[in-house]
Amino acid sequence: MLSNIFLSFLLLTVTSVLAIWPVPTTISTGDSTLWIGERLLVTYNGDRIPWIRNYVPFGGPRFTSKEIVKGGVSRAFKSILDDNFVPWKLYPRLELESTEPTPWKPKTYISCLDIVQTQADTAKTFKPLAGDVDESYTLTLETNGKAKITAVSSTGVLRGLETFTQLFFQHSQGPIYTKLAPVKITDSPEYDHRGILLDPSRNYLPVDNIYRTIDALSWNKMNRLHIHATDSQSWPLEIPALPELHQKGAYAKGLTYSPATVAAIQTYATQRGVEVIFEIDSPGHFGVAALSHPEIMTGWGAAPWSSYCAEPPCGQLRLNEPKVDPFLDTLMDDLLPRLAPYSAYFHTGGDEVNFNEYILDPTVGTNDTTVVGPLLQKFIDKHHARVRKAGLVPMVWEEIPANYNVTIGEDVVVQSWLGDAAIKSLTAQGHKVISSNYNYWYLDCGRGQWLNFAEGEAIQQYWPFNDWCGPTKSWRLIYSYDPRAGLSEKEAQLVLGGEVAAWAETIDEVNLDSILWPRSSAAAEVLWSGRLDAAGMNRTQLDAAPRLAEFRERLLARGVRADPVHMVFCTQGMNASACEFV
Repeated sequence: MLSNIFLSFLLLTVTSVLAIWPVPTTISTGDSTLWIGERLLVTYNGDRIPWIRNYVPFGGPRFTSKEIVKGGVSRAFKSILDDNFVPWKLYPRLELESTEPTPWKPKTYISCLDIVQTQADTAKTFKPLAGDVDESYTLTLETNGKAKITAVSSTGVLRGLETFTQLFFQHSQGPIYTKLAPVKITDSPEYDHRGILLDPSRNYLPVDNIYRTIDALSWNKMNRLHIHATDSQSWPLEIPALPELHQKGAYAKGLTYSPATVAAIQTYATQRGVEVIFEIDSPGHFGVAALSHPEIMTGWGAAPWSSYCAEPPCGQLRLNEPKVDPFLDTLMDDLLPRLAPYSAYFHTGGDEVNFNEYILDPTVGTNDTTVVGPLLQKFIDKHHARVRKAGLVPMVWEEIPANYNVTIGEDVVVQSWLGDAAIKSLTAQGHKVISSNYNYWYLDCGRGQWLNFAEGEAIQQYWPFNDWCGPTKSWRLIYSYDPRAGLSEKEAQLVLGGEVAAWAETIDEVNLDSILWPRSSAAAEVLWSGRLDAAGMNRTQLDAAPRLAEFRERLLARGVRADPVHMVFCTQGMNASACEFV
């Protein structure tokens, strides 16, 4: 006889209404109906906590487990009772009413939710390095209406609560129900680092867009938000010790992030089990600082720009200018102590440093690698010392160790974007790696050029104006990527996780949601559940598509304008094979 777990797996592949995203480690379900309403006894380690809307936990940087859990319970309440959806798309055409439970018959309501955290949180729980937090949980829901979540950490409790919300649907007559009792789920993540990169430097993002992205991250059980805060195009990050940076470098007055706003973003994220990692890219991608500090910059306004940088405008920090170190000391002494209470990492960038710009640098005057290389090594050594002084771990883009032959510390985490061969090389050298393989996980790719071309030779050369990294990274392509593919067991252990990247040349608050979701959800399942199932087989699109389509409905119900997975015809009938290529 097939086990309950295997039966549940079969049902998941056929019946999207039993879907959980990301797919749990194990799941078994039944066919009994339970209802849920505003009266529910919730306990946390035996203490009653409120089952209410819109509870705002106490702010940071000193977080408590109980406040974190209370906030998670309140958000689960709102998701289940206020932001749910009628699942008509998930049943055969015009059959919703015949599949719904009868609302006027006697009901069994969920009466209690007991939350048990088995170990005390530590300070690392709220600002973890990869591997510091146990995010596992178990979830049970009995036919008598008793539910229980057990987790090692408060973060695990949050993950369990998000799964709990996915058990329920809104009836066409209004009440909220599940038809899955009894439920038993055990779950834990495959990777420790599961994130998204936002780029508010190329196009400014209002803060509510960042909050909404954090919310969606947490619903997907993702746990990192990487904010590429500054670049050559604009400097929206306020540094009180150097106010001229944003005063002259922001796109416009008011399009900045104050210290209070930065702290609010970090607090909001921590309360949802998400760690924010800020990046100030250097020594490249720094050009706009020339508007306030020309004495430390080289290459600003260099023409033709394509000879000196990856995209306009150019500008890099000078490598042998005595004024650079005091500037960076002031910058980091202001910023890093404000970030450190909320995060274990700081990203120092280091990508796309163009040595040709150092021909223009009066303190260097050459692009000779034998000259530039040692200067870059000295720069990185000093800069990473600043990060460590603040109690943070440096992160870098892969070019620093891989392309420029710079030696980095064993603590440094390397973010790789150049493909599988690069990850293989980095891990073979013993580096800890975060994968953002552009072939799969660059969400901005495949949308055409953002550059303009004059009539004539340029038009002929670049028509039909595809971008450099097409094709579009569809959710299916994103879902097919295995960050540890082709690695030895030892090398695979060094891949801490991954991030999908949303570089913002053509992304702003208008299209942000549709760029990110539900494509980022595909990466979320790869990173939480693993590319392979328990039997060592690739998870299939036929399994994923109905579940992702259902999850997209939940994103919409909770206020995220996610793109469709496919047309409704492919979802109705609860059988992904309806739109299978044959």
